[in-house]
Amino acid sequence: SALCVQVTMRRKLTLWARFCLVLALLPSQTVMSVDLGSEWMKVAIVKPGVPMEIALNKESRRKTSVAVCLKENERLFGDGALGSVKNPKFVYRHLQSLLGKKHDNPQVAVYQKRFPEHHLVTDASRGTVLFSNSEEMQYSPEELLGMVLNYSRGLAQDFAEQPIKDAVITVPAFFNQAERRAVLQAAQMAGVKVLQLINDNMAVALNYGVFRRKDINSTAQNIMFYDMGSGSTTATIVTYQTVKTKESGSQPQLQIRGLGFDRSLGGFEMELRLQDHLATLFNEQKKTKKDVRENHRAMAKLLKEAQRLKTVLSANAEYMAQVEGLLDDMDFKAKVTRVEFETLCADLFERVPGPVQEALSSAEMSLDEIEQVILVGGSTRVPKVQEVLLKAVGKEELGKNLNADEAAAMGAVYKAAALSKAFKVQPFLVIEATVFPIQVEFTREVEEDGSRSLKHKKRILFQRMTSYPMRKVITFNCYTDDFAFHINYGDLSFLGQEDLSVFGSLNLTTVQLSGVGSSFQKHTGAESKGIKAHFNMDESGMLLLDRVTKITEEAAKTEAEKKAKPQKKIKISENVAVELQVKDILNPNFEAIATSNKKLQDLTDRDLEKQEREKTLNSLEAFLFETQDKMYQEEYQAVVLEEEKEAIMAKLSQVSAWLDEDGYSASTKELQEKLQDLRKLCKAMFFRVEERRKWPGHLATLESTLNSSSFFLRSAKLEPEDDRIFTDVELKTLEKVINETTTWKNNTVAEQEKSSPTERPVLLSKEIESKWALLDREVNYLLNKAKFAKPKPKVNNSTTSESSSSKANSSKMEEKVILPKEETKDEGGEAGKTNTFLLWNMCFLYRGRAHCSKTFRN
Repeated sequence: SALCVQVTMRRKLTLWARFCLVLALLPSQTVMSVDLGSEWMKVAIVKPGVPMEIALNKESRRKTSVAVCLKENERLFGDGALGSVKNPKFVYRHLQSLLGKKHDNPQVAVYQKRFPEHHLVTDASRGTVLFSNSEEMQYSPEELLGMVLNYSRGLAQDFAEQPIKDAVITVPAFFNQAERRAVLQAAQMAGVKVLQLINDNMAVALNYGVFRRKDINSTAQNIMFYDMGSGSTTATIVTYQTVKTKESGSQPQLQIRGLGFDRSLGGFEMELRLQDHLATLFNEQKKTKKDVRENHRAMAKLLKEAQRLKTVLSANAEYMAQVEGLLDDMDFKAKVTRVEFETLCADLFERVPGPVQEALSSAEMSLDEIEQVILVGGSTRVPKVQEVLLKAVGKEELGKNLNADEAAAMGAVYKAAALSKAFKVQPFLVIEATVFPIQVEFTREVEEDGSRSLKHKKRILFQRMTSYPMRKVITFNCYTDDFAFHINYGDLSFLGQEDLSVFGSLNLTTVQLSGVGSSFQKHTGAESKGIKAHFNMDESGMLLLDRVTKITEEAAKTEAEKKAKPQKKIKISENVAVELQVKDILNPNFEAIATSNKKLQDLTDRDLEKQEREKTLNSLEAFLFETQDKMYQEEYQAVVLEEEKEAIMAKLSQVSAWLDEDGYSASTKELQEKLQDLRKLCKAMFFRVEERRKWPGHLATLESTLNSSSFFLRSAKLEPEDDRIFTDVELKTLEKVINETTTWKNNTVAEQEKSSPTERPVLLSKEIESKWALLDREVNYLLNKAKFAKPKPKVNNSTTSESSSSKANSSKMEEKVILPKEETKDEGGEAGKTNTFLLWNMCFLYRGRAHCSKTFRN
């Protein structure tokens, strides 16, 4: 049944892709999406011929672990990295929770508790986190994520068989500005051009809407998507309806109306509870005096078993957990029931309704206005989660008609296609919503009761749940000199204490303006219209200060306006110099970026060198094994002299011995040289065998081409002189080629039969190919000429007609060519049918029915 579901989903996907995606007549370009979760990532591509598809990884799986293992001389990703349980301190995972965080952030302490094998230190220049194994091996979360993103691009390129640089990457909707910048920095290190950061809930909603485009109408439909992944949970309320646009008429639109989230509620926390429970059970068995919790390797094994246990208990009431050689070569085995699991996670299940209530509150809606609640994310498969959620939303059932694992990746890749210049997609309008309000704060001198004082002002730039992308302008009046203002987060009282503690700095940027005073001095008579700061919340949810301008008005100085009538005023706009001081997480400086890029490039070069060496080593081993076997095969023994055979066998033995002793530590260059020497030594023998293999098929093809060409020539000569299309020169040219080819074939075959098999062949496959290619070219030229030839007008001469018909019929009997019984008169467009009918038969014999039916159907 699983296979049927997969086939059905693929069929739906194909229909969706054909319906929504139209390839533009532009140069070929492939784009990708990365659904970047805390534990897993899914990669999807769009390319001409493959509209939308999940890219499989090297294990042919549709999702890959977000993990990288860094040893001294080796780098592994995905399952390969997680398989290195012997060295857990070199395995870096769940990096998402550290992005955009300073070292003193409580989230860092939580990470350290979960992964005690890692040594986390402070980056002195930025105050952020570094993984430190030694002074030489220190990596930031952005660098490690950059490695993962570069690996994801490699998976996409291998699957698409094309280079890729453009991508849309998903991020959690609750990511703040610092966290989003960190993802962009990681992508830059990976060499990935980010078309857009798309919130994962928006990607899911887009995927859902595109699939159901025909069901969307002018009546608003409110859908809630409940997404519980590995690290977090979100509930999103989306409104679907059609709207009228000036550019393309009525189009479907989705708008994010409400959002609730729990940053730490997810499947990974459940797995950690199970891991701790398994550790307790093992210690209680007292198989060793050691505490299993103090052994990082053993705890990594238990975490892996806990992940499997959570999945199995979602479908079974109990399961026997077991780990071989857990600690001190002691095996572990214990039964765990679903009831025990639900008891361990009881407080987590109590938090399931929280995001729902928060989403309803932010949208100012009630559950009655929600038509359906749809499950997304792998952890929603836990039965208790569904049970609690169903009770909380009060619906008859929960929607399970969306691919919980791949919806975000497919929605993101649809967006990638829409943003790419290489594709055209049917419009689907999307309106995002700001999760965290942003405001501008500044201090201004005011006069009250005759005294002057400084007053702190706040202006809301983006309210909570404000639509974006959007541009905003804030005007500062009453300033005539340089000043500064601050961009900060607004009221975050809707966040719980835990979320506030891990949120980070509430101050984003201080903007220092200079040149304001000197500008006013240049325009002393002008009227100030204020200092205008132009902001842009782009599609990625990134707040940008585009520019700051000073606007003034002054009277126009023209001869015509020197009279008493009011003078016309003109506006003058000048850019103001801006200096930004980042207050949350400092961006790495140019030197740090260059160092990171070099660090990642060196690792990539090392990986490529290793892959090339392994490839060369495998090729050398295969060549040795296969060639040694071939030397005992009859077809090879037939073409080598005894001394040549002995020389080859001696060289094979020599290289084989070298490989066993020194070869496995040899450089790539040494391995390549050995392989080249062997190939050079065996080249002549391989050539002789290969030629002998090709002879039967090639000679048969040449013989067939000669026969069909000769028949074509004879048929063309049978045409009545008045109807003849081809000139004597053209027919004689074809006849000459046929005769020369026949003579060459007979002489060369005879000469080859006299030659020894151990000598270089006289009859060569390339020459045979060139001979039949020449015949093909000559006949195709005549066929193409016949296709476009106009029939000659008929002369009503019965004697000539009867004579030609008699001659044609006589020839027809001898040559077995199908011809009309007699020439027809030029009545009703009948002239020329004899030529066409004759030529169709020629073409049929030379090229086949399908081709000739197409060529002569008109």
